[in-house]
Amino acid sequence: MTGELSPIDKAKFVAAKQAADMVEDGMRVGLGTGSTAAWLVRHLGDRVRDEGLRIKGVPTSLRTAQLARQVGIEVITLDQAGTLNITIDGADEFDGNLNLIKGGGGALLHEKIVAAASEEVVVIADAAKEVGTLGAFPLPIEVIPFGWTTTQMLVEELLVSADVMGRRITLRMNNGKPFVTDEGNHILDLHLSRIGNARQLAMALNQMPGVVENGLFVDLCDKVIIGYSDGRVETRDINEGTVSQDRIDLVENDNLFSDI
Repeated sequence: MTGELSPIDKAKFVAAKQAADMVEDGMRVGLGTGSTAAWLVRHLGDRVRDEGLRIKGVPTSLRTAQLARQVGIEVITLDQAGTLNITIDGADEFDGNLNLIKGGGGALLHEKIVAAASEEVVVIADAAKEVGTLGAFPLPIEVIPFGWTTTQMLVEELLVSADVMGRRITLRMNNGKPFVTDEGNHILDLHLSRIGNARQLAMALNQMPGVVENGLFVDLCDKVIIGYSDGRVETRDINEGTVSQDRIDLVENDNLFSDI
């Protein structure tokens, strides 16, 4: 089956598999949202089915919850879990300090709350997600629908004095209508090109009336697992300062994701 995947999907596949092997019996696991996180959920479902792995999953979106239930993972709420042993999620960008831009899938609010409740946060990504400086990927901010145009104007004024290269803002759309998050909010995408000070910008954005949360994840990620299309996997641990290399066989008869 893996022979039918694109190079990027093979990279996501092996990164997710490496991360799934970190999960231990009895853990409470935060389950991310997006294409890479979907690989993880299916790998974990395979372990539940074949190994009898017992975990409780806290999904960061309705679609992740649906997939988790489909593959046999017990789903609970964050309120039921209290704290999490580990959260595994994808990212739209990460830098050398493991700061992230997230929210391309529209679940940044839940993702950040779940990450903050976790003892360990692991990001899984293909190598193309690594950048020298954050900002090439548009930065999402979740805003309440009431007065969103006013919120946009306030953010535009903030960006004039911010250490960024671009300042264009667009309302995220879905089938000709404003995109709606699981919490009923809208998303503004900030096309900044380069973010000079992610921590400062994140704090300033969250002070704007109408802004619920922003997609800058600063000092939240503990490890990043980078997958490559040839099966190589690199794990970087920001706390230990270590980098390890591994390789996962891309078996052609693996039908884990035959329905994708």
